[in-house]
Amino acid sequence: MNSANGAAVVVGVDGAEPSLAAVRLAAAEAARRQLPLRVVHAFIWPLLRSPVRPATDGPPGGGLREQAEQLVAAAVDEAEATAPGLRITGEIVDGEPGAVLLDEAPAAAMIVLGDRGLGGLTAVVVGSVAVKVAAHADCPVLVARGVPHADGPVVVGVDGTDLSGRAVEFAVRTAALRGAAVVAAHAYRHPVSTGPGDMQPLVYDESDLRADEERAAAEAVAGLAERYPEVPITRETVRGRAPKVLTEASRRAQLLVVGGQGRGELTGLLLGSVSQAVLHHSHCPVAVVRASR
Repeated sequence: MNSANGAAVVVGVDGAEPSLAAVRLAAAEAARRQLPLRVVHAFIWPLLRSPVRPATDGPPGGGLREQAEQLVAAAVDEAEATAPGLRITGEIVDGEPGAVLLDEAPAAAMIVLGDRGLGGLTAVVVGSVAVKVAAHADCPVLVARGVPHADGPVVVGVDGTDLSGRAVEFAVRTAALRGAAVVAAHAYRHPVSTGPGDMQPLVYDESDLRADEERAAAEAVAGLAERYPEVPITRETVRGRAPKVLTEASRRAQLLVVGGQGRGELTGLLLGSVSQAVLHHSHCPVAVVRASR
């Protein structure tokens, strides 16, 4: 992938450590994809009608605008140290963080965020802005959290929907750039064992059920091995709830990829229950890949 289409990896920063972790992750991802990096700080204070320049009797550089310029410069320095030679720009954009980043999404190859800050309450495991952007962005959103295992696989959740197919495509392409393997994790549960009212319990064969679920997992990665022969792809079909299965798999992964919405969820909702759960509990960075509008 190259920057011929003008796209860039965009990273949102606010000066907090989670956003600096996002900068390092974004710089590495941009370098792999041969794309420029755009560092963006959403400057909300003008919306609140707060004075942003230093007081006439205050210290030089003490104004909110000057502080914002300093944190963007520090983020650019962090990115340059992570990926020397990378083309990097930094900008302060007036506006609410979520709105600013969503405005960046149509022209971005990817948006990268920390799991806290950027306007989210520090008491919340995942900042509200990260959830908002992951729910609505027109490009993949990568959230820096947990501890990535450099030698681990890229784990992708599959459920047989078209959306999980897009997540698998993203996961395999990303693994190819990283020189990593892919694990396609498919979680399933028993069918409902009893019917309403006086209906007799449903009867099913466990081996047949598992075989059906394994076929669904195989279909999710069909054709990708031929297109990406350098990427080892394995499948794991596990009985259990998808959030728990994927969170457990993230313990050994360098990246966890999920679709923005999944089986049984209505389009238009903020985020699917699985994606929301792994954003809160994953042990490694999470990429959310939504349906194209």
